[in-house]
Amino acid sequence: MNLLDDAVSRLERWPALDALADPLRKATQALVKPRVVRNLLSGIPTGHPLHPVLTDLPIGAWSMASLLDTVGGESSEHAADVLVAAGLVVAVPTAASGLNDWSDTFGAVSRVGVAHAALNVTALGFYGASLAARKAGARGAGRGLAYLGLGILLTSGYLGGHLAFSKGVRVNRTAWHEGPGDWQDAGPASDLAPDGPSVVDLDGVPVLVTHDAGRLVALDATCTHAGGPLNEGTFENGCVTCPWHGSTFRLADGGVVHGPASAPEPSYEARVEDGRVQLRARR
Repeated sequence: MNLLDDAVSRLERWPALDALADPLRKATQALVKPRVVRNLLSGIPTGHPLHPVLTDLPIGAWSMASLLDTVGGESSEHAADVLVAAGLVVAVPTAASGLNDWSDTFGAVSRVGVAHAALNVTALGFYGASLAARKAGARGAGRGLAYLGLGILLTSGYLGGHLAFSKGVRVNRTAWHEGPGDWQDAGPASDLAPDGPSVVDLDGVPVLVTHDAGRLVALDATCTHAGGPLNEGTFENGCVTCPWHGSTFRLADGGVVHGPASAPEPSYEARVEDGRVQLRARR
């Protein structure tokens, strides 16, 4: 284990961070509770999580500001100042989307997320101080504060990468569930529950099968957001709501109705032939 891995492992096992995480989580969940807010910050309009896209904006602006500070000379001072200010502006929606994603995490992942957020806030403070120093004519101090902010930002970025790629935060849990292109047998129709959901196995993939408005419908039984069991969720108004974090999907086509999920649920065409349930992926 290298030094960075060891440091992150210590963060994951540091229970003192829970004292910060618990009240922050409650406050964040209250703020993102309105459907329009939750859906927007989760990235439903794009079909992908919003936070990873937005992080490119402040990181790009502040990185280029430091580049201009280093090699641009006097003629680039105004452009560097504009980039620092732009980074401060776009950091706000970036932080909001990140808090939205983090609010559904617990334990070790949550603790790393708290450290990630704390570093980002610290970097934000340095860049705010940098802009103030620049406007006051203290350009040397402004550059120095920006360099410190960039170093902290890069450290925070490492933690963000750990959350996404090592811990799988906001990774689509059905990414490899493509489903068959042709009709495939999924078991006897007599095994289906008459008045509720059933789960059938389709080449190792659990598929939720139920009736909706008098017709047979089928979705991947694993929630795309965090892997929750949709078959244990709530069924109403032609939708299923995941019991873990409240993501809601249309039974007809798997479309997302309510976040935090941003990716639609894999959907299947379903029929009964000769007493057997047959499924194929909906294209």
